[in-house]
Amino acid sequence: MTRFIAYRREWSANPVREMLAGAVATFALIPEVIAFSFVAGVDPQVGLFASFVIGIVIAFTGGRPAMISAAAGSVALVVAPLVAAHGLSYLLAAGLLAGLFQILFGVLRLGVLMRFVSKSVRTGFVNALAILIFAAQVPHIVHGGWLNYAMLAAGLAIIYLVPRLTTVVPSPLVCILVLTVGATVLKLPVMTVADLGRLPDSLPVFAWPSVPLTLETLSIIAGPALAIAMVGLLESMMTASVVDDLTDTPSPKNMECTGLGIANVAASLFGGIAGCGMIGQTVSNVKYGGSSRLSTLFAGVLLLVLMVVLKPWVSQVPVAALVAIMIMVSIDTFDWSSLRSLIVHPKMSSAVMVATVIVTVFTANLALGVAVGVLLSGVFFAFKVSALLRVEADTDEARGRLTYRVSGQIFFASADLFIDAFDYQDAVGKHAVIDLTHAHFWDITAVAALDRVLQRFKAHGVPVDVLGLNKASSTLIGSLDSSGRLREV
Repeated sequence: MTRFIAYRREWSANPVREMLAGAVATFALIPEVIAFSFVAGVDPQVGLFASFVIGIVIAFTGGRPAMISAAAGSVALVVAPLVAAHGLSYLLAAGLLAGLFQILFGVLRLGVLMRFVSKSVRTGFVNALAILIFAAQVPHIVHGGWLNYAMLAAGLAIIYLVPRLTTVVPSPLVCILVLTVGATVLKLPVMTVADLGRLPDSLPVFAWPSVPLTLETLSIIAGPALAIAMVGLLESMMTASVVDDLTDTPSPKNMECTGLGIANVAASLFGGIAGCGMIGQTVSNVKYGGSSRLSTLFAGVLLLVLMVVLKPWVSQVPVAALVAIMIMVSIDTFDWSSLRSLIVHPKMSSAVMVATVIVTVFTANLALGVAVGVLLSGVFFAFKVSALLRVEADTDEARGRLTYRVSGQIFFASADLFIDAFDYQDAVGKHAVIDLTHAHFWDITAVAALDRVLQRFKAHGVPVDVLGLNKASSTLIGSLDSSGRLREV
């Protein structure tokens, strides 16, 4: 009942503001979706079909209100080889299977894995995506001539100056309206949306992918489907986390996983490519007032109306207007404060952020960039924690007693430091005591390290007592030590 009340609240917002914000996100989607469709090797209408199906479905099934999901570049990069080798039908089948994987991911409540993505990786992800969004606009900027530059400058001026006069209507919509009317009335020879590729001329039709239902088909689509599922989940989870930070509100990540899966199943059954969260468009949606599911729904519905019902008008929109919006999106997406933080933050955290950006930008692979960032975060964290290990020796000559007081975390990264911290020669002729009151053993490597220390003391004829093991460490040692040596101490 509580969840139902919260869900209903997610629809109750300012309808006009929500729809206007969704409209901004829609126009920011069009050039990117068309470009990503070419990357995937399919007609633009395949990406556009997917985008409005995903947008409409995930408005009801997703976990993060105000998030925009559509056909995305990360997925396009994954599916391009499959389309080239086997065609569109196998792409649709792979998208369907990927959606089922994502539903399973959500049902198993694996969204908790996002906890392992550090703030540095998230910042690097956002910055890299902003750079990629801007880079995707460069071809439209440099090949349009002086008139294109003038239109682009006019578009950016409108976007950034209109809010100083009024915020009733989002300035990107004013940009599109003014530049479209100006180009049409003056008959300016500029590139328009119609020049980008074939747009839909009808509603999407429900159809099962025309592939044979055989094990051979499964062997062809299983790998790409798993890649689509993981890349899509990763980008959606990262986008949801960014919106959480922007709005200071939590969102159910497992529900977002399931919702994305349902949306991708629907998109595949209506002839569209699989998709995921779109961080640039989502940031724009939130910036211009989108905070509920209504903005997400309206973005999908408006895209459908624009591409099918208002196609003749949309076809006349200058590409320069959309490029201006995408430049605004990239500027808003980039975390400019992170540049200043490079000096203030710890060097390891800054290195993780920079590495995530570099890998993502040079490979154009968001998943690979995040994977590298997470890996480096884990390595650096292990290094920092292992450096906190301390072993202090205290000799009681009168009693012939040598006490080692251990503090810190003992695990695979600090095990060798733990072993080397003891002076076995100095302990000869004394009674050794290892005080572990302020230490904790985490894994089998730590248990093996303690066993090796005890065996080295034994080899030198030094009797040893182990004191202060906490309950968790004692349980771990009891469960992992099959030799029985540690339990005899």
